[in-house]
Amino acid sequence: MSGRGGISGVKRPRPGSNGSKELTADEHNVYNLIKSKGDMGIWKGDIRKELNITNAKTIDNCVKSLLLKQMIKEVPNVQAKGKKRLMAMEFEPSKELTGGVWYHEGMLDEDLIDNLKRVCLQRLSKQKVATADGMRHEIKMTGVFQVDFTVEQMKDILDNLVLEKQISRVKSNGMGELASFPINAECYKLKSQRAKVGDFSMIPCGVCPRINHCAPDGVISPVTCVYYTKWLEF
Repeated sequence: MSGRGGISGVKRPRPGSNGSKELTADEHNVYNLIKSKGDMGIWKGDIRKELNITNAKTIDNCVKSLLLKQMIKEVPNVQAKGKKRLMAMEFEPSKELTGGVWYHEGMLDEDLIDNLKRVCLQRLSKQKVATADGMRHEIKMTGVFQVDFTVEQMKDILDNLVLEKQISRVKSNGMGELASFPINAECYKLKSQRAKVGDFSMIPCGVCPRINHCAPDGVISPVTCVYYTKWLEF
């Protein structure tokens, strides 16, 4: 039928575009509240409080109906995993809810973080010193990751490595290995503690069982130690 009063000209509603006439009064109120929360959404328990609806089943039925009509969606909340947020379909959840690049489907992406840390340490072992922006550029050039990290995200990873005491954070003084960086630029470098421990272990004193009794004027002394003398000659 194509004449007046026919049905050929009637458009079928698209998902998420259901008109308010298809909603009950309660559903309409619930939907408007959810939509007003934008990309932050709202927890179902807070809907009842804000709308002052005492019957929890009323909210449950409204939410179930709106989900079936594809007008709203459930979004994981990394800050409160047991409290999924309800959000209008046209919005994308904020990074505050999803956790940003460090989370996948509401779970901390430990593989991504560990791999990124490993690559950062590898780059620092070659470059010696780097800024967060410089490291971001290096990571991008490797093509290892599909994610285009921001400077702040790289800083998060590098600062985490600082907390783990694997690298150090230093301010550039424009001298030595920091000569290529602007004065006061925040830089990162590998800690040198391991190297120092390794060097000391090469000295006979590092493994000598009598080192606690060693003194310049004592019976056991660096002056009379044949092992120490040979090490110096080497």
